Amino acid sequence: MTPHPPTRYLLSCPATERLRQCVGPESAAALVWQFQKNLHLLLERWKQLPRLQRVVVVMVVIGVLVGVTLLVTTYFTAASPASPAHTPKPSHLAYKMENNLTPPPVVPHPPQPSQDRVAMVPEEQAMKDEAEHEGHDQIVPPPGLPQKRSARQEAVVGAMKHAWKGYKTHAWGHDHLRPISRTRSDWLRLGLTLVDAMDTLWIMDLREEFGEAREWVATQLNFNLNQDVNLFETTIRVLGGLLSTYHLTKEQLFLDKAVDLGERLVSGFNSGSGVPFADVNLYSRRASKPKWGPDSSTSEVTTIQLEFRDLSRVTGNPIFEEKASFVSDHIHKLPKIEGLVPIFINAQTGQWRSHSTVTLGARGDSYYEYLLKQWIQTGRTIDSLRMDYNESVSGMERLLAARTHPSHLLFFGELHGSTKNFVNKMDELTCYLPGTLALGVHYGMPRHHLDLAKELMYTCVQTWLRQPTHLAAEITYFNTQPNGMDGEDFYVKNNDAHYLLRPETIESLWYLYHLTGNVTYQDWGWQMFQGIEKYCKVDNGYTSIGNVRSTTDTKPKDKMESFFLGETLKYLYLLFMEDQTAFSVDKWVFNSEAHPLPIYSH
Repeated sequence: MTPHPPTRYLLSCPATERLRQCVGPESAAALVWQFQKNLHLLLERWKQLPRLQRVVVVMVVIGVLVGVTLLVTTYFTAASPASPAHTPKPSHLAYKMENNLTPPPVVPHPPQPSQDRVAMVPEEQAMKDEAEHEGHDQIVPPPGLPQKRSARQEAVVGAMKHAWKGYKTHAWGHDHLRPISRTRSDWLRLGLTLVDAMDTLWIMDLREEFGEAREWVATQLNFNLNQDVNLFETTIRVLGGLLSTYHLTKEQLFLDKAVDLGERLVSGFNSGSGVPFADVNLYSRRASKPKWGPDSSTSEVTTIQLEFRDLSRVTGNPIFEEKASFVSDHIHKLPKIEGLVPIFINAQTGQWRSHSTVTLGARGDSYYEYLLKQWIQTGRTIDSLRMDYNESVSGMERLLAARTHPSHLLFFGELHGSTKNFVNKMDELTCYLPGTLALGVHYGMPRHHLDLAKELMYTCVQTWLRQPTHLAAEITYFNTQPNGMDGEDFYVKNNDAHYLLRPETIESLWYLYHLTGNVTYQDWGWQMFQGIEKYCKVDNGYTSIGNVRSTTDTKPKDKMESFFLGETLKYLYLLFMEDQTAFSVDKWVFNSEAHPLPIYSH
C-alpha cells in the first residue's frame, strides 16, 4: 500500500490552510488524513470490480450528468424572454387560422374593419434587447429564398424576364429602355434600370440575370462622372439599390460601390442651412439648386434619410447619418399647417416657400412616408418622428380629406396658393398612403388610421379598375357636388391621362394584404397586372402609355421606367407570395423605391 503523504505537506495546501483556520491545526490534520484514507480505500475497491461493471457504472454516471445538464438548460431557456431576432413573427395566414378569419371574395365596396385585422408588433423592450454596437445592430439576417412560387408569381417573373431581356438587348448599361424604337435614353448615366432592378432579380431568384447585373456593376459602374445628378433620385434608386443588394447578398462589392457614391452625394448637404441642394456633381462634388427654380422639393430633402442612415450603420462612419438626421430635426422645428408642409424649401435659408402647394402627391408625398419609416428603422426610439407623423395624419383628416358624389369615396385633395384653397385633385403618387397608414397601425398608431387606409385603398383601386384599360391616370379630379360631372365620382383631363408604369397603388395593396391577409387585395392587384400585360407590354419590354381611357388608342410613350422593375414588379411579386414571412415589415423597412433595408434597434 502506498503510504499517505505527511500531514505537514497536506496542511501547506491553500484549501487545508483555510480548514486549519476554521477547526484548528490538529482537527484539520485528522480530517484530511481520514479523507485521504477513505479515498484510498474507494480506489482499491474500484480496481477490484470487473471491467464490465466499471464500464456500466461510468456510463450511468455520464447519463445522469447529461440529464441534469439538459434539465437545467431547458429551465433557464424557458424562463428567459425570447429575442425578436430569434422568434419569428407568425405569418398573417397563421394569424387568420388561429382567429378563424376567412377572407372575403372580391367585393364592389371597401373591405370592412371586421373582415381583417392588423397584427401588432412585440413590446418595445423586445426590440431593445438586441446588440447596441454601432453598425452591427441589424435585427435580422438576410432572408432565405422562397421555396416555391404561386401561379401568379410565375406570371410576374415572366414579366420581369421579358422586361430584362429587352433592356439587356437594346439598352444595356444605360438608364432606360425605349422598347418600341429599340433604343435607350440616359438621365443620370448610372445604369439606372440595372441597379434599380438588382434586388428584384435576387428576390425572384433569377440568378443568371442577377449575375449579369453584378458583373456590370463590378466592371462598368463608375461614379467619377462630370455629371449633375438629382440627389434624391440617385439616393433612393442607386444608393438604395446598392445597399439593399448588399444586405441581401452580403457581397462587399455592393457596399464598396455604395460608399463611393455616398461620399460624393453627401456634399449635397453643404448649404447655408444644412438642408441639401437638389443637384450634386459627382466629379467635382459641388452641389447646386435645381435648374428650374431656386428651391429644393420638400419630399426630396426628407426622403434620403433611410439610405444615408443605413450607410452610416454598415460602415461605422457617422457623417452620413448626421447630415441626413439634421434635416429631419430642422424640419421638425419649422412651422407647419396642422402637421402638413409646403412642397418647396430653400436650401440656403432653410425656410419654406410659404405660398407653395400642400399636397400628399408630387413633391410632398414621401415626407410623410419617411416620418414613419425612419421611426421604424431606428427601433421606434425618435419621438419627434412619431409625433410629426401622427400630427400630419390628423391634419390630413381635417384639411385634405373629402368625399365624392355619388359613391362617397374618400380622397385627399390639395391646398393651393397663399390662401390655401382646397382643390379636389389627387395624384396617383398619393396612393402610397394606404400602405403607410396600415404600416403605422401595425406599429401602434391610432387604430382608426386603418379605416382610412382601407377606404383610400378602395378609391385608389377604383381609379384603376373603372378605366377601360384597368390602368390609373397620373392625376384624377373628384366630384364633390351632388349633380356634378354627370353623376361620376371622378374624371381625368386629357393632359393627365398617362400611366407611367407606376407602383404606388400596388405597393399599398401589398401592405394591406401583408398585414391583414385579405385576399381581396391580391385579386385587385391581379386585375391591374392584367391591364399592364394587355396594354403596356410590347415586343421588347413594357412601355408607358399616354391614354388610359381608351383600349384602342393608348398612345404608347416608348419608355420603360427603371421603377417598373425596381418597384412595380417587385411589389406584384410580393403581393402574390404565399409565405409573407421572408420580407416581414417587422424585419425590413422598404425605402421609397421599394429597396428593403434592415430595421435597427436604435
